[in-house]
Amino acid sequence: MSNKSLYFLKLGGSLITDKDNPHTARKKTLFRLSEEIKHALDDRPEIQLLIGHGSGSFGHNAAHKHQTRMGVQNPQQWLGFIDVWRQARDLNEIVLESLQKAGLPVMSFPPSSSVTATNGKVESWDLNLITLAIQNRLVPVIYGDVIFDTKLGGTILSTEELFFHLALNLHPSRILLAGLENGVWEDYPLREKMLEEITPESIPTILHAIQGSASVDVTGGMADKVAGMLKLISEEPQIKISIFSGMKSGVLKQAFADLNIGTLIHQGNQEGQGK
Repeated sequence: MSNKSLYFLKLGGSLITDKDNPHTARKKTLFRLSEEIKHALDDRPEIQLLIGHGSGSFGHNAAHKHQTRMGVQNPQQWLGFIDVWRQARDLNEIVLESLQKAGLPVMSFPPSSSVTATNGKVESWDLNLITLAIQNRLVPVIYGDVIFDTKLGGTILSTEELFFHLALNLHPSRILLAGLENGVWEDYPLREKMLEEITPESIPTILHAIQGSASVDVTGGMADKVAGMLKLISEEPQIKISIFSGMKSGVLKQAFADLNIGTLIHQGNQEGQGK
């Protein structure tokens, strides 16, 4: 059953960091976004919120260097695993500080300390504490992180992959993916034709046009994100997912007001049917 008041928001790594300059946060952008989230929740106090964020220039460059996503086996790779973990944690501290300064009751739930994976998929995750936080009007914060994996030794799970598991268990009504791009482009990198919506029926005609990220992203580009979200709505057809740019002031207010900005991914004609 859908929790109509529950929203997931991702602050993309490309949005809150300078993804082409290692270990560089966009602190002014991050604080503006934090204030916009606070104002949106003040306007709609019924909303329960879970925030996730990418690692951007903090995690992806280290992960690319060590190839952590592919598996962790030898001592050198485990040192790389720790390097990625440390950088992801560093950015999480910056994000938490910004959200707290804006007056949001945030609490971090690092996936590396609670998630176990098998072959790059979530195997186990005790969500009781996150659920309790939400029920008590706190805002849990998760992020793309290193994960111990029963087959690969170690790996990395993106925020979207973590959202996928959370959504199957917590049943949000909206997932808001705020990044750098205005939406999903049909003609990337020209950026002249943006897709206003994507449904399971439309994907065969547009998938070839969706390109990956222009920067280093070890957890997949736009095509992978869209495919993952389409798979999610096949399991949770009540969810509507928006992919949009967080660079313009005021856009989060529109997103939380359920205005269809950017690209909307939804079930289309099958909406409202069972799984």
